[in-house]
Amino acid sequence: MKNHKRIVMLMICAAIIAVIASPHFPATAADKEKKKKDRALERTRETVKMLDNVYKTAVVLITTHYVNDDDDLPAGTAAIALFEAVGKSGTHKARLLDASGEPLEEKNAAKDEFEKAAVKQLKAGESWHEEVIERDGKRYLRAATPIPVVMEKCVMCHDNYKGLKKNEAIGAISYTIQIK
Repeated sequence: MKNHKRIVMLMICAAIIAVIASPHFPATAADKEKKKKDRALERTRETVKMLDNVYKTAVVLITTHYVNDDDDLPAGTAAIALFEAVGKSGTHKARLLDASGEPLEEKNAAKDEFEKAAVKQLKAGESWHEEVIERDGKRYLRAATPIPVVMEKCVMCHDNYKGLKKNEAIGAISYTIQIK
């Protein structure tokens, strides 16, 4: 009986050691690749969040300091020019999307299924919409974030924003950036 108890105790100890030590066993090549890809995706998400903060801060500062009457360059127009200029670097693409349903420029309407789904979710109150795609053997993160009404000046250029609640999404920025 003593030997039986010892065997059971040894088996229990072995099981505990196996559970504790299991994360320390070498991972397979596939496991390592998956973790590497996940870290790359997380880094790419953080990059999009940083870009989003920079772009939205620029729009608010432009609106605050330079948009004073109907003849001034609208901040949205400045943002589109900024997106196009930075997009030429090849690091990422950013695109302004209308979420009001009445775009001032048709080019700002959602074009594909990702953008249409993003606008729908962001209008419903979500703060982020994303999809990972593969193109030409490379992975890309497509993400979209809302552009809310943050100041009264927004209605100077957009009559269709009158009556909207503060912080309601009237647009979105759609990002496409390679996951490296």
